[in-house]
Amino acid sequence: MASTMATIVALKDVHTQLKSRMEKTVEDFRANLLSTRTGRASVHMLDQVKVDYYGTDTPISQVAQISTPEAQLILVVPWEMSIVPAVEKAIRTSNLGFNPMHDGKVIRVPIPPMNEERRKDAVKNLAGVLEDHKTAIRNIRRDGNDQVKKAAKDKLISADDEKRANDEIQLLTDAEIKRIEDLFKAKEKEVMTV
Repeated sequence: MASTMATIVALKDVHTQLKSRMEKTVEDFRANLLSTRTGRASVHMLDQVKVDYYGTDTPISQVAQISTPEAQLILVVPWEMSIVPAVEKAIRTSNLGFNPMHDGKVIRVPIPPMNEERRKDAVKNLAGVLEDHKTAIRNIRRDGNDQVKKAAKDKLISADDEKRANDEIQLLTDAEIKRIEDLFKAKEKEVMTV
């Protein structure tokens, strides 16, 4: 679908900016989905974990190599042996329910199988994240509508252009919300599958 807003000089930047901000919101939601626990180990499960690395909270992926040699195990190999205890502590205190063990060099994070209750909690948590991201997309829509209204008030666009632009913003909003809902449904199915 060709963009009406992209052809109107006064709204070209508004359209690009809205699309970009909504895209970032969808990508953030996708990142949240990747870090959500399912029954299988994934290197992304530790994406939200931060390690105190010389006084700076640093993502674990920037201080260690993370791999999944088995379906129920995450292997974390810190690049500096001195931070092994800090990495283990960060994983243990991350509220992910993991119980890491280390031998001084390598940290093993066994992934316990998920029971029905844990699966439902994971889906419930994801539903909350979904709502937060839908709200973020709606807030971006509101910002776009405000910019269109201001352009119309400043006589930069006609009333017809304003209506078309608002309709287009709504279509974009609906499409992006549908994308994250589809991502959620697929992840929900994955989490609930035993």
